[in-house]
Amino acid sequence: MSAPATPRRTAPAPTSPATPASPSAPPRGSARTGGLDWRVRFALLSVVWGFSFLFIKVGTEAFAPFQVALGRVFFGALALLAVLLVRREPLPRGRRTWGHLAVAALLLNTAPFALFAYAEQSITSTLAGICNATSPLWGMALSLVALSEDRPTRRRFAGLGIGFLGVLTVLGAWQGFTGIDAKGTALALLASLCYPIGWIYVRRTLAGTAGSPVAMTGAQLMLSTVQLATVSALFTSAPAAFPLWPTLAVITLGALGTGAALQMQYGLVTEIGPTTAQMVTYFIPVIATTAGVLVLGEQLHWNTPVGALIVLAGAALTQARPQPAKRG
Repeated sequence: MSAPATPRRTAPAPTSPATPASPSAPPRGSARTGGLDWRVRFALLSVVWGFSFLFIKVGTEAFAPFQVALGRVFFGALALLAVLLVRREPLPRGRRTWGHLAVAALLLNTAPFALFAYAEQSITSTLAGICNATSPLWGMALSLVALSEDRPTRRRFAGLGIGFLGVLTVLGAWQGFTGIDAKGTALALLASLCYPIGWIYVRRTLAGTAGSPVAMTGAQLMLSTVQLATVSALFTSAPAAFPLWPTLAVITLGALGTGAALQMQYGLVTEIGPTTAQMVTYFIPVIATTAGVLVLGEQLHWNTPVGALIVLAGAALTQARPQPAKRG
């Protein structure tokens, strides 16, 4: 068991689009943070987040989309609150902090989690996972305007163009998007757009706020739980039954994919730094596609994996940092 974390002022770090972003991240350290090698934990994290789209699909078979999203944040919050209890670490304080966290919860949890759940009522988990991979593309497009430190470069513009060409390939644009549910795909892409908007908001309002990543994200998930509970009560009826597999899927999605996975990511960021840890993003659509095809029997046409590879190549280009000029 690790020592209790002490709240401190930290800067935001990137997180996977499949998960709620944390307003803060631990500083990189040289010591290992877990018993398993970081490569093993990296692979486990990729699998957990890649399977999230399968769990969403299974959950929507018995529950309304808002209820799937509610279960996700509720069990995720319970997992992180349990960690805080063990560490005897307090939640963040201050009305300003909680107000900004409420907006972050809306942008990074409530809206995208519900949108993905609605999307997977009409599209495959495979397509949802690939749509999720466009988040870095949306993020770069927005950051070129909203964040002064991300200046336009030829490489980044090329990455944006290549990435969105990959999206058109996945959707089969030359066939007139035949066989693709336009509404479901649009909802999944909109969910992916929510993440970079939320990240920009967090960077502008919560950077430097006192509090550990677990405390900040736990509070964020608590607020999202309240938001989704309110919406679910207003717009959905209580479930008539709790079938085993959909129920287990939602619990796993929250406790493992939204709670425990974040703990694993924090350990990776501490040990290997945010840049390498962020590379898990590029494995998520691969795992999501494999899970959808092998477990759910979803059909896979040639343009889906080819387009996904093009999307990931474009996303990688947009994230590339220019090399500093060498002094003679």
